[in-house]
Formats: sequence, C-alpha cells, structure tokens
Amino acid sequence: MSTAGEAVRLHWWRAALLVAAVVVGTFPWTVAPSGLFGVVPILIWCFLARSPRAGVVVGLILLTVLVWFVVPRGLGWSGSLVPSEVEVYWLYPVIAAVVCLPALTKVGSGVVGLVAMVMTGFLAAAVVLLGQLEAKPGDEAVLPAPAGLRVAEGSGYCGSGNCSREVVATGDRAPEVMRAHLESHGFTARTPVRMCRATGLVFTHEVCAESKTISADAVKVTWYVN
Repeated sequence: MSTAGEAVRLHWWRAALLVAAVVVGTFPWTVAPSGLFGVVPILIWCFLARSPRAGVVVGLILLTVLVWFVVPRGLGWSGSLVPSEVEVYWLYPVIAAVVCLPALTKVGSGVVGLVAMVMTGFLAAAVVLLGQLEAKPGDEAVLPAPAGLRVAEGSGYCGSGNCSREVVATGDRAPEVMRAHLESHGFTARTPVRMCRATGLVFTHEVCAESKTISADAVKVTWYVN
C-alpha cells in the first residue's frame, strides 16, 4: 500500500497536467480541436521529467504557453500577438523545446526526444498547409453568424490554389449586422466591400471577407485566406 501511495504522490502531477492540457487544447470545445496537437509537447515532457518539482514548474510554463496559443484564437481575437492555427503545430513545439531543455537531467535521450518533437511539429505543419491549398477555409470567425440572422451557405469557389466560402445572410438589417459582426471579430476595412483580419506571431494568416448587399435585409459574404 505504501508503494502504491508513493507512486500516486510521484505521478499525480502528470495526470493533472495532461488533463488540463487536453481541456485547453480542445478549446472552445465546439470546433475541430487543432489545438489538441499542443498536448504532444506536454505529454513528452511528462515522460522526460525526473522530479515532481521540475515537472510541475516546466509543465505549468508549457500549459500557460498553450493557453496563449489556443484560447485567444478560440475567442475570435486577432492581431500580431495572437498565434495562428498552424503555429500550434510548429512554433509551439519549438518554444516548448527551448523551455524544456534547461530542465533535462538525462541530456542525451532528452535532446533526442525534443528534436523528434520539433521535427514532428514541422511535418504536421507542412501537412496542414498542403491540405489547406485545395480546401475551403474554415469558419474564420465569419461564422457562426449573429443571432437573428438566417444563413444559407453557397457552393463557394476553388481554383488556382485558393478556395473561398460564401453564405447568404438574411434578417433585419442583415448587411449592417454582418459588418458589425465582422468588425467585432477583428476584421478591418480594406475597401468599401472588403474586410480583412490577420493572426500570427511569425507568419501572418490573413483572412478577407467581401460583402455584397442583395437587399436591405440580405447580404452575401465571401471569405478566403489571402
């Protein structure tokens, strides 16, 4: 019993850290959890850490950085301080490796693990970027539409390595309501009909939305990754 109790005391932080990482990685819990890849560096650290103290301290740092990489984007924020989705795959593992390296006790095997983690992140980022070339963009904070508007999605468009999505929103003052909705999610006007927003710490992920007023109560919005 004492051996089992000691094992629990030694490893409780690993379980707690992984559970917290999964909760953060799946935020906002209503869309495909791309941030779940951010659990990988924390999982690797749980295997590399040799003492509870170092494990908890470094683990909390990694968890805090993961919150920064996932939560602001999940809340619909944008700007140069908001990491883009693809940066979760490559930049977060790089930062995690830098954080973990000084705390390693077995440097040889630990470095191999961190290098493998970083390389896996770059590979995953390459796969995601290649997949996006011929795929329609995600909701990109254009959807879900504001309450009170009815939305019907069109066929969109794909060609020349770029794809777009489009919706027709109807409801009371739909053009004004959709424009206010886009502005509240970080879109700024580039032209009278074109609004864009950008995220990304190193490489910018820019999305543009173009609005075409159909009537006083209907508007078509087309968006694409620039």
